[in-house]
Amino acid sequence: MAKKRIGATPGPFIDKVWLDRTRISDPKHYAYNLPAIKWFREMNLHPNVTLFVGENGSGKSTMLEALAVANGLNAEGGSRNIQFSTRKSHSELYKSLRLEKFHALIPDAWFLRAESLFNVATQIEKLDEEPSNSRKIIESYGGGSLHEQSHGESFMALIENRFKQGLYFLDEPEAALSPQRQLQFLILLHRLVENKSQLVIATHSPIIMAYPQAKIMMFTQDGIKETALEDTEHFRITKMFLNGPERMLKHLLGPDELS
Repeated sequence: MAKKRIGATPGPFIDKVWLDRTRISDPKHYAYNLPAIKWFREMNLHPNVTLFVGENGSGKSTMLEALAVANGLNAEGGSRNIQFSTRKSHSELYKSLRLEKFHALIPDAWFLRAESLFNVATQIEKLDEEPSNSRKIIESYGGGSLHEQSHGESFMALIENRFKQGLYFLDEPEAALSPQRQLQFLILLHRLVENKSQLVIATHSPIIMAYPQAKIMMFTQDGIKETALEDTEHFRITKMFLNGPERMLKHLLGPDELS
């Protein structure tokens, strides 16, 4: 479903997502039994950045993946033109999601999974080996092989060179980035927002959660609800540890372990 807006500029591309339970073919499928998704009804996305946060196994990456696949992206990552499969493991959640869009035509889209970036880089090299009169795909990623860079370097090269204006899904980008690189990532994120992009990001990083033009959606045992940075466990636990690392370590390990 797409809304028409007179004189509209790109972004937001998706305004709302909801679960159409009439489309569920197998209610016993694991995705529908994750507590956060079990109680999920609908969610308005932020026009700039929506952040999915929660414990491991809470369903945030499952929802992110479903949104990406529902938008025609490969479950293992990449752009709409990169379609491959090393192992089919994505959930059926995407089949029951309905999207309310402001734009039927999205200029660009990408699904970035930290754990499968290696596979995407390999697929890019395979495509570039095929005879073609067009320029090499890798030129859109900075020109250098992603395999010949560190995980963090290839991630930043992708964001800086390939992402322009579009709809981007990122799954735990901090897995590839040091704290310093996470700060640099915020700069690139802001550039994308200024360029009228919309991003949905699953993350555990309080640094990324601090981005101001964003909505934080917490995946809990009671569903998915909007929350503030200071109310996330990620922020509270990190702050508690940094304010008193020795006290925290004594509590966790026992006083004798610190002598």
